[in-house]
Amino acid sequence: MAITHSCFKDKFGVPRQPGLTKHAHAELVIQAPFDREDAFRGLETASHLWLIFQFHEAVRAEWRPVVRPPRLGGNRKMGVFASRSPFRPNSLGLSVVRNEGLIRKEGKLALKISDHDLIEGTPILDIKPYLPFADALPEASLGWADAPPTERWPVRFLEEAEAQLAGLPADAYPDLRALIEDVVGYDPRPSFRRGRDEERVYGAHLYDLNVRFRFVTEESDKRVEVLTVC
Repeated sequence: MAITHSCFKDKFGVPRQPGLTKHAHAELVIQAPFDREDAFRGLETASHLWLIFQFHEAVRAEWRPVVRPPRLGGNRKMGVFASRSPFRPNSLGLSVVRNEGLIRKEGKLALKISDHDLIEGTPILDIKPYLPFADALPEASLGWADAPPTERWPVRFLEEAEAQLAGLPADAYPDLRALIEDVVGYDPRPSFRRGRDEERVYGAHLYDLNVRFRFVTEESDKRVEVLTVC
């Protein structure tokens, strides 16, 4: 029913859960015949939404019953139905996002969202309002992932990156500095890369920019250095 235009252009760097960054923005372009304001009447009162979507870049002809969640270091196996892995038998995903309202853009109806984890082109299959009295369960638990990730690298923007950031229009790249800090600070590297190749330069595509960064570990200092934003 909608196609995502996202600040995240590919899988690398996308937060592993929605809400880990409050600075990710996207527009869901509503497709015909659902592009009617009447179908969204009353949704403006909802602060948050459930999105049912397809992991369109993780569709596979075959599926596996076990996965290796990054939260467990990529070494322990869990059943696919005990995880939120994108590699699922039905390729369906579920996320809670912040509702930023409907707009008309170039003649098309779009729903603006934030706090999301969707990449460019993600097909949205359904949209539902988040109901706090029914959906928020503070006593709920999972066991192996009850709390949000706590390890976060300090982020330093080098001189060239600072200059490039200063030259970008804020309206075209909302919350860009904070988004970069969230993306690189939570360490988007695959589990097998962590602790090695720390001089390697990585790149994450945010909007139409390539953010280049590296992980540095010295005697009493570890950090992520953002090299360029261009």
